[in-house]
Amino acid sequence: MYEIAAFLLLGTMALALMRALRGPTVFDRILAVNMFGTATVLMISVIGFMGTSRDLVDIALIYALVSFTGTIAVLRFVEYNVDQSRADGVEGSVPSALQTDAAPDTTGGAAS
Repeated sequence: MYEIAAFLLLGTMALALMRALRGPTVFDRILAVNMFGTATVLMISVIGFMGTSRDLVDIALIYALVSFTGTIAVLRFVEYNVDQSRADGVEGSVPSALQTDAAPDTTGGAAS
């Protein structure tokens, strides 16, 4: 039964890796890498339960914490760079998937 779960997890990891390589936006790629990390945690746990080494479950928990922290750090970095490039007025540095088509509010927020 654990072998079937391991093969299904490998398939999920392959699909996540494909999405990470092909993702149209940076957020799709980050989500795919996060999903790959979650599947890796599950794979380490399954391997730990298949064998006699239950210590792998502890390693999986540590990997989950590192993966979560890394994902949050990358998202903050991307968010900061997008905000900074918009503040600088640099048009080319903002990915096209993150640009909005709406015109900026030049009235200072006052209602018409």
